Amino acid sequence: MSRYIPNIDENQRDMLEGLGLSSIDALFGDIPENVRLHRALNLPGPLSELELGKHMGGLASTNVNTDEYACFLGAGAYDHFIPAVVNHMLLRQEFYTAYTPYQPEISQGTLQAVFEYQTMICELTGMAASNASMYDGATALSEAAVAAFQATGRKEVLAAGTVHPESREVLKTHARFTGKRIIELSFDSGKTDMEELESKISRDTAAVIVQSPNFFGIIEDLHRIAEIAHKNKALLIVSADPVSLALLKSPGELGADIVVGEGQSLGNSISFGGPYLGFFATSNELMRKMPGRIVGETTDREGRRGFVLTLQTREQHIRREKATSNICSNQALNALAATIYMTIMGRQGLKEAASLCLQKAHYAFDQLVGTGKFQPLFSGPFFKEFTVRSTVPVEALNKKLLEKKIIGGYDLEKAYPKLLGGWLLAVTEKRTRDEIDALVQAVREVEA
Repeated sequence: MSRYIPNIDENQRDMLEGLGLSSIDALFGDIPENVRLHRALNLPGPLSELELGKHMGGLASTNVNTDEYACFLGAGAYDHFIPAVVNHMLLRQEFYTAYTPYQPEISQGTLQAVFEYQTMICELTGMAASNASMYDGATALSEAAVAAFQATGRKEVLAAGTVHPESREVLKTHARFTGKRIIELSFDSGKTDMEELESKISRDTAAVIVQSPNFFGIIEDLHRIAEIAHKNKALLIVSADPVSLALLKSPGELGADIVVGEGQSLGNSISFGGPYLGFFATSNELMRKMPGRIVGETTDREGRRGFVLTLQTREQHIRREKATSNICSNQALNALAATIYMTIMGRQGLKEAASLCLQKAHYAFDQLVGTGKFQPLFSGPFFKEFTVRSTVPVEALNKKLLEKKIIGGYDLEKAYPKLLGGWLLAVTEKRTRDEIDALVQAVREVEA
């Protein structure tokens, strides 16, 4: 691929001639004069490729990055190790430039990669079927609620207050214009309040939505929540960390009907918040309520293995008001990164990465509490994220840590104002003992 595409005067003249126009201004002839900007844009002049590279490098150097800083910030985006082979494969032009198979039968390579992705997502989640992926974890969760509304004919969902705050906002936005109700549940010791769940669930409840490990890093009691939901003929939707599923029982084993989540942890870089991918998997009974593309395996007339797009309804394309969903695209390149990552890691590699996250997170927790400057905010088992209450204002704490080239944790007061001094930290397999010890030593030096 060319990283630098010049547009010389001769090229511009050729394109204008092909369009039958005399100038670039003529391209905008339909725009009224009174709304046009009659001055040059405030942009620097043209630069050579060398000059542009240095300029962009200078801008990038003003940002903190995870190559030079030890990152303990999670809250939905995680600094996991990405093997070099992931980007090596992604940058091949047949993957990097491909969009979506509008003539799917001749795109067997793309379809096979998606099929393998779906298969591995099903193995992780314990579900029967997966789609080709969605925009991100938040929209996947929202679409899961839509699927529950359609499957049950009911008009409300109960969403745990321990679900990621941004995901809950997307959920509310989606429901706002469809006449559906989103009822939030409070939490007890960092987990879903079971008594409140039992008191609020009703014959109007389409689904219970819970995240596990939840936003505070705590593992929820999915089995009990599933029993409560199913006793009231509601569905259970679980948002899960895919890396944690290498160690924990799958949501499918514990009674989930739909499992969604953010797939960034699977071979995708943090990238300033995106693009990411959302995974979405269901039981067989709900397969036809699942949005987006699904790739199926088949054989051709000669008995050879092949792949096709399956369960595609016409409404998805031409009768949008009757469609399962109007989110019909998928994050194909990000899903391919996840596919490559899961393939090369394998069951054992993914389990080892998850085990390292677990062990290192608990070591960091014990060391921080041991300083006397932090107290556990909640009790309960956790995976790679945990919360503590700081005696030092979290904003000031994080600012001091940056001076030591350490990216601190998430300030919980931003999303939960009542959790004064709440600090959410993530510890992935990338963090070394030296980095964790440096974090602990740095916070010892911060005065209250």
